[in-house]
Amino acid sequence: MGPGVLARILEHFPKPLDPRLLVGMETSDDAAVYRLREDLALIATVDFFPPLLDDPYLFGQVAAANALSDIYAMGGDPILALNVVAFPCKDVGTEVLEAILKGGFVKVKEAGALLVGGHTIEDGVPKYGLCAIGTAHPAKILTNKAASPKDRLILTKPLGSGILTTALRLGLIKEADMQAMLESMLALNVKAKDCMLDVGVNACTDITGFGLLGHALEMAMGSGVCLSIETNAVPIDPLALSFAEEGVYPGGAKRNLAFKEGSVSVSPRVSQPLKWLFADPQTSGGLLISVPEGRAEALLSGLHQAGVLSARLIGKVLEAPKGTLVVA
Repeated sequence: MGPGVLARILEHFPKPLDPRLLVGMETSDDAAVYRLREDLALIATVDFFPPLLDDPYLFGQVAAANALSDIYAMGGDPILALNVVAFPCKDVGTEVLEAILKGGFVKVKEAGALLVGGHTIEDGVPKYGLCAIGTAHPAKILTNKAASPKDRLILTKPLGSGILTTALRLGLIKEADMQAMLESMLALNVKAKDCMLDVGVNACTDITGFGLLGHALEMAMGSGVCLSIETNAVPIDPLALSFAEEGVYPGGAKRNLAFKEGSVSVSPRVSQPLKWLFADPQTSGGLLISVPEGRAEALLSGLHQAGVLSARLIGKVLEAPKGTLVVA
């Protein structure tokens, strides 16, 4: 499904007016947030997709990490997860599915949450993910709509997972060849979340299917600011860049690049391969964080000390043009 399709459909639905709904559909945020008490909010999200790795156990882990990332992007902690499964059991049998579910179980357990069942349907195309539930204090919820002028932007993981999994699907590489990216995709964003809460930041979103360009633009539009990204500062997987230079990229990157072109300004100096990377759909990608300028170095240092070694300062927030993204 292309960028914004679901949002455009839901625009015609009545908007929920319950004051306990702290985050809904308005700014395409990472998860919904519902206040249960003055000191407790519930965070709910769901994500699933077809296999993008050959190893079913690894795929299960990556899919689970990807779903849990939405909880961390909101500043929360996962507590429960439910499997969401579509699988051709009659044709393939259950051994592969068992490996996928084991991968998901291991990653949910690593997050300190409980995997408590789920729902499975028979389908010719396998799909797996999670419905994840988390909690946070209502005053500590992070959204993608509070970036402020003069903030600095930090990205915590390198780009390129979509390009590399496309190369894998085309038989151009093996999973062993993309070890660095696999480690990045398997890593939970919990350390980055903890560092954000320790330092204090204004806004956050995780980089997934719409790529860096799409999710950064959502933050710019939701916050009513301009996000300015410095091309040379963005962390990029070198193998993914080499494939992009050879013209290997997923169809989703092309759709992301074309989406809302009028709101994204890319300098002519930015090469086409880099454009593919900035638009590359990420799976279990990093967090894009908008942090006050005076706290940016402390956050970056804290991330590196916590082991989030790919984190980089990649740009800043400007007052205008509002609702736009500039890549220079």
